[in-house]
Formats: sequence, structure tokens, C-alpha cells
Amino acid sequence: METGFIKQTVEALFSKMLARAQFEKISDLTDDGLLTLDFSTEEPHLLVGTEGKTILALNHIVRKIFEKECEKREWKKMSFLVDINGYQKKRIQELKNRAQVMAERARFFKSSVECAPMNPYERMIVHSFFTNIADIQTESVGVGKDRRVVIKYVEQLGISL
Repeated sequence: METGFIKQTVEALFSKMLARAQFEKISDLTDDGLLTLDFSTEEPHLLVGTEGKTILALNHIVRKIFEKECEKREWKKMSFLVDINGYQKKRIQELKNRAQVMAERARFFKSSVECAPMNPYERMIVHSFFTNIADIQTESVGVGKDRRVVIKYVEQLGISL
């Protein structure tokens, strides 16, 4: 099964990194069906890294290995996330909370608000978060490490706030 392959790949990478982590469970993280493979460890600093850079790199590597395996075995591609001690879940929730505050600011001032620079995954989370909110639109601007999301208030006809 695909999730078994992902779990084995992650465990093999942990072993090569000389990091000990215990597989906990597979769960749905978001409404759009993103699967999360939860691991726990007593040494999260090794696997999460500064500002989550190690866990982002780990997810990227595992995703690339999985994509190659999907081509070989004709598996259906799926979205997943490797999480260590709940770091990713907390990070996503913090990101959504900050985006919500920025959206409230955009509504209050009836203008656009620029967020801090984000990596592609974080930008995708913010864009997805506002998908079904009629009076808010998002757009990515900038290049490279300075790429960020702009949250825009869009006045709705016939609706007064």
C-alpha cells in the first residue's frame, strides 16, 4: 500500500540521519484530504530543525521518492505530510490564525495587506484557507525567498459591513 511505502521511506531516512522516531498514526490533517504521517521523538530538534527547515526538506525528499515510485508501480498520487511531534499541525494552525488576523485587517481598512515572506507550502495553505471566502482574495507576489501572499478585501455588491 502507498502509505506503507511512505512510512518505510521515512523510517529509512530517519535511520540514515541517526535519529530515533516512533510512528504514531496516519490521520487527515485538512478538509481537502491531506494525509499526515505522525511520528514522535525525544529529539525533535534533529528532525524539525531551525524554523522547521529540516522537516520541510524531509517532506520534499520523501515526496520526490514517492512520486518516482508512483510512476514505477502505477500508484495514484496523493498528498501527504510527515509530521514530527505535531510540529506541522501547530505551524499550520499558527499560519491560519495569522492569515485570519490579516484578513480582518484588510476588511477593516478595506484594502490589501501583505504577509511576511513564505515558502511555497505556506503560501498554498493561505490560498486554500481563503478559497471559499467571498470578500477576500489572495495573490502571491515577489520572487524567490521574498515571495509572499497579499490578502485583498473585495467589496461585495449589495452587502454593507
